[in-house]
Amino acid sequence: MGQKRLGRRTVQLTKNIGLISWASVVGPKEGSGPLASFFDEILSDDKCGCESFEKAEGAMMKRACDMALRKGGLTPEAVDVMLGGDLLNQIITAAFTARDYPFPFLGLYGACSTMSESLLVAALILESDGFDTALCVTSSHFSSAERQYRAPLELGNQRTPAAQWTVTGSGATVLSTVHPARQFIRAVTVGSVCDYGITDSNNMGAAMAPAAIDTLMTHFADTGRRPCDYDLIVTGDLGLLGAEIVREQCRIRGLDLGDRYFDCGERIFDTEQDAHCGGSGCACSAVTLNGYILEQMRRGTARRVLFLATGALLSVLSAQQGESIPGIAHAVVIENEVSS
Repeated sequence: MGQKRLGRRTVQLTKNIGLISWASVVGPKEGSGPLASFFDEILSDDKCGCESFEKAEGAMMKRACDMALRKGGLTPEAVDVMLGGDLLNQIITAAFTARDYPFPFLGLYGACSTMSESLLVAALILESDGFDTALCVTSSHFSSAERQYRAPLELGNQRTPAAQWTVTGSGATVLSTVHPARQFIRAVTVGSVCDYGITDSNNMGAAMAPAAIDTLMTHFADTGRRPCDYDLIVTGDLGLLGAEIVREQCRIRGLDLGDRYFDCGERIFDTEQDAHCGGSGCACSAVTLNGYILEQMRRGTARRVLFLATGALLSVLSAQQGESIPGIAHAVVIENEVSS
């Protein structure tokens, strides 16, 4: 395949796997936050004119896919495979969206890590010469996730201080080895499942932080790089509490992430927006990547980025039965064409 294995879990890619286009669609709350100017579309109606929040999530994903293709000057026939997933049972948002397109579909469930997982899997497929062009997409919706994992909104339940706000939105990225690009995936680190016994489904940051720490430590050990080798180191959905755990525990382990590190859940909402510990959900990292982060790379203010979306691998059933929450984090190295 031409791949170069680094350590146990990292693969250095040898082909030019370019990010040729990307798109982000968000809801009204996200469109009122600090990253608003970086999103392609801000919805005025979080139902997208649909009769349910679940159908609205599908409509958002379809918009993100169509927009990413349009921005790349591509027709659906130019895409060889779609990789996507979401938080709803049996990843119905991605599966139902895929039925509107002519290309093959690979459904992924990595919970909130799905954006980086889809990029990682697509990059390995393209590296193997199996396909030339892939569409990676994920989504989440506050209202659909709340009533699936927690409680119907009509109950008006009080949110705990550690709770995060599921981001309403969808992010899509087109990868290709045959179309011009200025940003490329250069390496990937596959995450391992970590479970430190957290059972509180309202404390996702603490549940996912160990996986983020594990993948960060593994990536730097496998590659021999240091945090200063990256302009940005970004985790996905840990929020304020989880991100602080990552900073502190990495520092204890001799890895000072410094000011180059931030978590998407920290950035997507202002403190005045009453999101408690910040953002979460598949769309949290997806719209931040396909909005803010890739725009920084396009402008040249960030040339090399380590992107790790994080996921809590619980289900409705496991939460009801008191199971602990396993976490996962997959890492993707994205570089501009010229990166020292």
